[in-house]
Amino acid sequence: MLMSAAAEKLGLAGDDPDSAPERDLDEARRLITGLAGLITASVEYLGPHAGPLREGLQSLQRAFRESSTHPDAPGQGPGEKYTGPVY
Repeated sequence: MLMSAAAEKLGLAGDDPDSAPERDLDEARRLITGLAGLITASVEYLGPHAGPLREGLQSLQRAFRESSTHPDAPGQGPGEKYTGPVY
């Protein structure tokens, strides 16, 4: 649910992310950071689901970086304090 909400706030639910009315990068940052913390804290319990969840998280982190007019420095993006830098 957090992953879907973050994608929506990045504008990825529509045809044109730049003009999506629900786009809100501040909210997307909070959702991605929360998701990163949850995945990192529960990775030992996720078993085979950990890999796909991490891949989805990294996709959101890259989409956030691409959407930002002033991208964060490597390691400073949403959730990167839990996951490490995403390029």
